[in-house]
Amino acid sequence: TGLSHAQRVVTVQEGPLYRTKGSHITLWCRVSGYQGPAEQNFQWSIYLPSAPEREVQIVSTIDPSFPYAVYTQRVHSRGIYVERVQGDAVLLHITDLQDRDAGEYECHTPNTDEKYFGSYSAKTKLLVIADTLSASMAPQVLTRAEGEAVELTCEVSKSTIQHTHLSVGWYHLQGAGESHAEEVLTLSKDFILRPGPSYTQRFLAGDIRLNKVGNTTYKLSIGGVEHSDQGQLYCEAAEWIADPDETWKDISHKQTERMLLLVTNQGRDLSVDIAAAASSLSEGDTLKLNCLVGAQKSSSRHFQVLWLLNRVEVARVDPHGVLILKEEYEKRAKLGQLQAFKQSDTVYVLTIYKVGLKDKGMYSCSVSEVKTPGDFHSIQTNLSSGIQVDVKSTERRVHLSVSTSTPQVTAGDALILLCEAQGVASPVSVQWWHLPPQHTGPRVLVAAMEQDGTLSLGSTYQDGGMRGSLRLEKSSSVTFTLVIPNTLDEGDGGQYVCEVTVWSQGQSWTEEGETAVTVTSVGLGLHATLRSRIVTVRYGQSFELDCQVSASYTIEEVPMSVEWFFQPSPSTGLYQKLVQVFPNGTMSWGTAQPHFQRKVQLMKAATSFRLHIHNALAANEGTYRCEVKVWRRNALPQGQPAATTTSNAVGIKILLPESKLQVATEESSVEVAGGADTAIGCRITFAQNNSQFAIAWYFVPPPAGATPLQILRADYRSVLEYGAKFSFPELKSRFLSQRVSSDVFWLRIFSANPQDQGRYYCVVEEWRWLVDSWYKLGEGTSGRTTLEFKLPEHQLQLEKANSSISVKEGEEVTLRCLLQGAHLSATHLSATWFRGEGSAHVRPLLTLHRDGAIEYRQESLAGRLHLRRPAAGDFSLTLRSVEEGDAGVYHCQVQEWQLQCEGKSWTLQAFANSGYTQLTTIPPESTVLSRICSSPSLLNFILYLPLVLILLLTLGVFCWYFKCGK
Repeated sequence: TGLSHAQRVVTVQEGPLYRTKGSHITLWCRVSGYQGPAEQNFQWSIYLPSAPEREVQIVSTIDPSFPYAVYTQRVHSRGIYVERVQGDAVLLHITDLQDRDAGEYECHTPNTDEKYFGSYSAKTKLLVIADTLSASMAPQVLTRAEGEAVELTCEVSKSTIQHTHLSVGWYHLQGAGESHAEEVLTLSKDFILRPGPSYTQRFLAGDIRLNKVGNTTYKLSIGGVEHSDQGQLYCEAAEWIADPDETWKDISHKQTERMLLLVTNQGRDLSVDIAAAASSLSEGDTLKLNCLVGAQKSSSRHFQVLWLLNRVEVARVDPHGVLILKEEYEKRAKLGQLQAFKQSDTVYVLTIYKVGLKDKGMYSCSVSEVKTPGDFHSIQTNLSSGIQVDVKSTERRVHLSVSTSTPQVTAGDALILLCEAQGVASPVSVQWWHLPPQHTGPRVLVAAMEQDGTLSLGSTYQDGGMRGSLRLEKSSSVTFTLVIPNTLDEGDGGQYVCEVTVWSQGQSWTEEGETAVTVTSVGLGLHATLRSRIVTVRYGQSFELDCQVSASYTIEEVPMSVEWFFQPSPSTGLYQKLVQVFPNGTMSWGTAQPHFQRKVQLMKAATSFRLHIHNALAANEGTYRCEVKVWRRNALPQGQPAATTTSNAVGIKILLPESKLQVATEESSVEVAGGADTAIGCRITFAQNNSQFAIAWYFVPPPAGATPLQILRADYRSVLEYGAKFSFPELKSRFLSQRVSSDVFWLRIFSANPQDQGRYYCVVEEWRWLVDSWYKLGEGTSGRTTLEFKLPEHQLQLEKANSSISVKEGEEVTLRCLLQGAHLSATHLSATWFRGEGSAHVRPLLTLHRDGAIEYRQESLAGRLHLRRPAAGDFSLTLRSVEEGDAGVYHCQVQEWQLQCEGKSWTLQAFANSGYTQLTTIPPESTVLSRICSSPSLLNFILYLPLVLILLLTLGVFCWYFKCGK
């Protein structure tokens, strides 16, 4: 047996997991069955519900660049981090869970194994739910004598949709500086009451109880308070949910305000009283309170004094005389608005300067005695009676009126914002803030003006090149005007907040108001539509294109340019610039179509641009479109425009003058004697005087359904162009187009031969010069003229039988062409060999002329073709060194010529075609062998063939022996 390795398995905390927004959560992941180092690396990713197939990388233990940009900041600030529990197990921490953190989390372990085997990642789903847990208890100071009862009430509620449990507990802090809270009594998530260690005996004796009253109220009852109960008490609630692995997880904690419990001992000699210099004050006055301590030998004893407003602690002076303030009052003390100190062993002073409405209420002081200054456990405590302090309001409210004269603008327009502060006599400072549309971020400072008129701009608005020079003006003592000269885009819309701060007697208070502004992008709804009343235009007629522009705002008020484009017909795939008209009226002409500049009239209306083209030419046929660019209103139209739109395309068809051309269509026939010249006629029956003509001649070989072949074409300048089948020199010299009069053309055929038999016709094109070029107006096709040969009754007799020949490549072969019978003594014979079948595919190879000269029609074969002529009637052709490409169908044609007209011309008297010979080439033996060897199946067959024959022979003998031999 061989060795086998364990399979790698990645395990992640089972989901779905429900966790509350804002909480600190963890997800565990571990790997087992791996090879390599004991310390494995981990990578966490998320698949968001909006894109479940797209991986978004969060954090890695190996690669600092692993997080995507959306998570980089949170990872760097340790808002998200990975805690290594051990080498192959980690915890993913998210310290402040957000709604966007919901999704499917994947834990991946990079491979350290010799080969891939097992799973390298695992996924779990995390759902983010709202934190609905609340816990509250009224902050207060309660004084009880030892042995008296006390009840504390805590309100706890939740509205979570998922099934959850609550736990509610009470905690005690005995000293003011003590940080460790001691558990009093808790109702667990499993509905079990659990007392703290110090309270177990009292709980079992029934002195401490926790009852649930109604749905949300939890009441802690202490039957007889002890001196150790003195201190701060608070309530803490937790919400629990069962995870899929059946463990309970606390998903939210809430802690109430603390209340103060004072326990007095009636047997002590401590008395406390409170006095005020004045208890009826106005805003801005000074409040001075004295706490008077009565005790024997007070100088050698240690006291702690608490100042209370409406039974809520304001400040305390510890036995060392150190002042401890609540947060709000600590800020006022730093501003010199509050002071608390020990004036003597029996007098403690609290002074609040420049009181406000929030400072009115019932003041009292509590005095606790301790054995030593550092002892948190008091010997006795006493609370003074309360003194009511009333603070009368002095009118200081600022009435703000915030408005704008530009509630709806287009990008590039100015914004004008007004802020009027009424009822203000004191100096004020003002700040303008901007809250973007959709409240996508914190509000941004636009501009501020201090009391002395000093102006400052927010960082976003300091670049005057973008929005222009912002102005914040004080048009009167109470009116401030903010002007933003040039809005950029929709982002400059939203809420603009004016914040006014009033300063009086060293105090300040602030009022704010806001107004809404909508900024429309110049690209919003921008659309261009191109129209034309007519799309089919007669030559010389004028036409007009109308480019209509629309947008979601008043388009007439923004700078616009239009650029006209043209694509000639037939299409080249590219549009060419005709002209661009800028907002200031300047024009820039394109270079591709210069003739347009002389024919075009450009016009502009409020929301449209028009292109008027006079006297349309054929060159004006094609496709047109317009492109509109817009700039912001207060920006110069240079550089990049704010938005661009391209219209639809409109095609314009130019109808050229109507052709009046008519060509004779009568059918006719022409007879020609062999070897004679002849002509085929083509007649124009009607045409306009200022036209030129091009003519093309076509030949239709037998049979009647054959494809027409172009012989030649003479354009309107009489330039000749021969068709592909008639481009050989011997044919070009025999066919000529000739214009014999203004309306008659001839196709001249010299030395006509039997191959010229067939039907002929012409196609006449009418061309006219139209201002800038020649244009074809129309065409006409003539009737067919049949060319026939008229020969004497004398006939030549050739061998007509078809045959086939096979020959090895490299050898030579002779193709027979034998004349049977005698020919006229005064005649001469010519012969031509052809290869191929059908009139369109037959090519001449060699011609023996009547004077005995041999013409090789294909020069490449000249060295391998030989016409021996062992006898006068034998025109057999020998093909030497046969090649594979020589295979095909061959035949010969023999013609008989006689001298006429006193020896001046030769005429064809008769002709005959031989039968067809099919030539097949055979590869040489080496080639055959190589082909066999290259084919395994054929080679195997040949190798085993002798063995097969021997077996068959043996079997035959065996059968004969048993059947016949016996």
